[in-house]
Amino acid sequence: MALWKPDPSFYPSPRQAVEAPPEKLAYLAAFDRSAEKPDAIAVLDTDPDSDRYGQVVGWTDLPYTGDELHHFGWNACSSALCPYAPHPHVERRYLVVPGLRSSRIYVLDTKADPRQPEIVKVLEAEELAKHAGYSRPHTVHCGPEGIYVSALGGANGDDGPGGIALLDHTSFEVRGQWEIDRGPQYLAYDAWWHLGHDTLVTSEWGTPSMIEDGLVGELLLGRKYGHALHFWDLRKRRHLQRVDLGDQYQMPLELRPAHDPTKDYGFVGVVVSVEDLSASIWLWHRDKGKEWQVTKVIDIPAEPADPALLPPILQPFGAVPPLVTDIDLTVDDKTLYVSAWGTGELLQYDVSDPFKPVKTGSVRIGGIVGRTPHPAAPDQPLRGGPQMVEISRDGRRVYVTNSLYGSWDDQFYPEGVGAWAVKLDADPAGGIALDERFFPNGDDFRGRRVHQVRLQGGDASSDSYCYP
Repeated sequence: MALWKPDPSFYPSPRQAVEAPPEKLAYLAAFDRSAEKPDAIAVLDTDPDSDRYGQVVGWTDLPYTGDELHHFGWNACSSALCPYAPHPHVERRYLVVPGLRSSRIYVLDTKADPRQPEIVKVLEAEELAKHAGYSRPHTVHCGPEGIYVSALGGANGDDGPGGIALLDHTSFEVRGQWEIDRGPQYLAYDAWWHLGHDTLVTSEWGTPSMIEDGLVGELLLGRKYGHALHFWDLRKRRHLQRVDLGDQYQMPLELRPAHDPTKDYGFVGVVVSVEDLSASIWLWHRDKGKEWQVTKVIDIPAEPADPALLPPILQPFGAVPPLVTDIDLTVDDKTLYVSAWGTGELLQYDVSDPFKPVKTGSVRIGGIVGRTPHPAAPDQPLRGGPQMVEISRDGRRVYVTNSLYGSWDDQFYPEGVGAWAVKLDADPAGGIALDERFFPNGDDFRGRRVHQVRLQGGDASSDSYCYP
């Protein structure tokens, strides 16, 4: 009798995952801002020995228009090896891809031809609303017992509460709303967990009506966007604690918990302070199993600028805010990357001591004012800035794309953001540098903008682990 073996891309511990073979392909969400052409999954060659390295080598158009693909993920990952909900024979095979504007969720099979993912299922907005009471799916994470999909809106598509829908690992049907008791939680954005501590964490952005047509100045200055983290009992699915960062710290978005399951801390990036336009990074933690706390550990100041060079939304301030819109933590929990989409800077920090980050590297590319070009095309000023950031499991390669969200792109980069993706080489001792051979851009993406990146076989923000 044949023996079933776990997917070889699953690793019990982060220590083992760091030793995984390098990725050969990267998958990118490509969307058409005009909604005239279908969104797509683009496939990049990431094998430096390939004659098509850094090029688009695969493309799958979706069947509809107007989806605006967002933070997609794998159907299964290393958490399938957890002892309390084992699913060792599922495969990291399918990409689960949410449309933030349409509320559709696509499932694409990468197994037969990894360069040409095949659409095998489409969940319509009505299914998500009927079975989970949610709309506007935003982020996908693979968990031990199913696929978690965070959603910004309630069933009507405009207002809240947002929350989490759970999908089945294999059928991809909507099981239902994850929360049993949501307590005071209303706004939603990201969701992730500490599997070893039975804790789930969620962050806040805004309801669909608050973000759909761009940043609303009155809401921002009125401190109406999200400014808190929520902590939940992961097994009982009940709200435990709300921790407010202070309403001046608007939009705590991406959550990056420690990969080591014995640790109970993580990082969250805050887009902007309404008091000085700075961005910040906060650490959540707790002392000996007591209540959760948050501590600000990094401040990134705004940069003065000539108002004539700024988009209308920023001209009254005479400064460029960093606008931290994504962060990512290496699998060994030693290095944190921070995307400052406004100033056009990717920052690298040593977080071996999470309470005392040390800046170890920085690269400028794009930016509202700087428009710094890539070294492969020094005469080509770039718009947009480092936005979505993904890290290889060994921490040596960092991939970055430049679009945030269509309507927000248009506000901060009114001349357009274009489309580009870059790769950086990371020194384990500190320091990052752009790879001059890797710069797909412009027409390579067929008129689409590019957002989320996923790496073949997994990456730093795909997997969670149950063993140290």
